[in-house]
Amino acid sequence: MDIRSKNIDAPATRVVGVFLFFVLSFVAVLSLTGCGSQMPKQQPSGTLSDLSIKTSNGTYQFNVELALDERSQAKGLMFRRSMPADHGMLFIYDPAQMISMWMKNTILSLDMLFVKRDGTIAKIFERTEPFSERVLSSDQPVYGVLELNAGSVERFGIKSGDQMIHPLLQAQ
Repeated sequence: MDIRSKNIDAPATRVVGVFLFFVLSFVAVLSLTGCGSQMPKQQPSGTLSDLSIKTSNGTYQFNVELALDERSQAKGLMFRRSMPADHGMLFIYDPAQMISMWMKNTILSLDMLFVKRDGTIAKIFERTEPFSERVLSSDQPVYGVLELNAGSVERFGIKSGDQMIHPLLQAQ
């Protein structure tokens, strides 16, 4: 059968054509105004929780976002443009394991504190380089990683061996 001999309903074709015109026009308007391509707001994606770090200089309080699942851990603080001075992100890995982090797609320079299950800080990386793909390894099994704004370790005098206090880091 020759396709040209098919009987096509002209009014139905016009209705479909008008519908497609409106849909495409709507999409074009969204694209031009930027409504369809806005970046998500820089809101924390995880649950917020209080965390303390006990040092020889005193005890310091932080409000941390919890990264407890693979999705939030993979995203971490990527694409964030700012973070309040007393905030951070706590990654928990159960069971304890060798952890490697990097700064790919991370705009902020961070201090990374690798912590054991009992809250003891095992290793620290200060002032990490934004966007770097350099691997930062715990070099031993750890239970978590705390990311703070760069300079926090120096400002508060935090050292390996200091104690992080949080319900998820207490000895079992």
